[in-house]
Amino acid sequence: MSDPIYIPDTEREPDLEEARAEVLTVTAEFAGVRLDRYLTEASAMKLTRAAAVRLIESGCVVMESGEGKGRRTVAPDKNTKLKTGDTLTVTHPEAEEYDVLPEDIPLDVVFEDSDIIVVNKPAGMVVHPAPGNYTGTLVNALLYHCGDSLSGVGGVKRPGIVHRIDKDTSGLLVVAKNDEAHTKLSAQLKTHTVSRVYHAVCIGNLKEDAGTLTFPVGRNPTDRKKMAAFPVGTPTGDSGGAIRTAITHYTVLERFPTGAKWGQLFTYVQCELETGRTHQIRVHMAATGHPLLGDPLYGGEGTRFGKVVAPLLHGQMLHAKELKLIHPRTGEEMRFECGLPEDFEAVVERLRKEC
Repeated sequence: MSDPIYIPDTEREPDLEEARAEVLTVTAEFAGVRLDRYLTEASAMKLTRAAAVRLIESGCVVMESGEGKGRRTVAPDKNTKLKTGDTLTVTHPEAEEYDVLPEDIPLDVVFEDSDIIVVNKPAGMVVHPAPGNYTGTLVNALLYHCGDSLSGVGGVKRPGIVHRIDKDTSGLLVVAKNDEAHTKLSAQLKTHTVSRVYHAVCIGNLKEDAGTLTFPVGRNPTDRKKMAAFPVGTPTGDSGGAIRTAITHYTVLERFPTGAKWGQLFTYVQCELETGRTHQIRVHMAATGHPLLGDPLYGGEGTRFGKVVAPLLHGQMLHAKELKLIHPRTGEEMRFECGLPEDFEAVVERLRKEC
């Protein structure tokens, strides 16, 4: 395997409810840098460029510039070039409250009783409401389907949600219909007694038929939307630290030596999670030099084959195919499985024909 992606250590991700304002003093390394870029790199709130621009345009950024008696307070714009010693006061507005409403969205229900509901989520659906996705989520659909029969442990914005899968990842997840079920399922996740098996298509040829990836995973300090793999042995804080233990077991299912035609090899793999970190499989496979086909964040776009099958790709080729858990009331061990989505299956079949 190639060396993992290395991102320097960073502090704990800030609690946005703890600190709503901050004062920043520009150091020499940022002299001449545009204000919007500076905020994305220097703010403890880990802002995106778009969020920084919104703050500036809303008058939430005040700058003191100059020296001595010539020091003055100004309202900068995003293009303002900073100087060493400039002081910025950034006010972060409180998060807007919003109602999560039931929506009549079809659900693929695999299993349901009075305690849990297991659903097969389609690619493209967000699990719960968040900025930019207030409607059309799995939670909106569950509220319509289940009514008041969802646990309240996750709060009003995440009722019943015990674990998540990415927007463009399809497949199985379990939702709790009461607080007791939620608590017991969460405990199973922490003790790794819940088994989650994924199928994925990776770029390149994995040399080993099976293996275990143990690179710790944490937030990418330069891009809030991404996670990063850290070298094995990096100190972790599994109770909530910035870098956390992450373990993925993989098995090669098929190899597609399409190099002669597409200049690229592909590998169809099964991945079982021992831990469940954000983007874990995507980050782990990218760290080995084998990002998932179609993954826009971790280097899976741009292949010749990917461009040909683009109408069939909806982000990364990743599907949560199997879920095992212990029923929170009966203690019964349960196993659920769902087939591959049609587009996923079509891509795999195309790869088989090209070999």
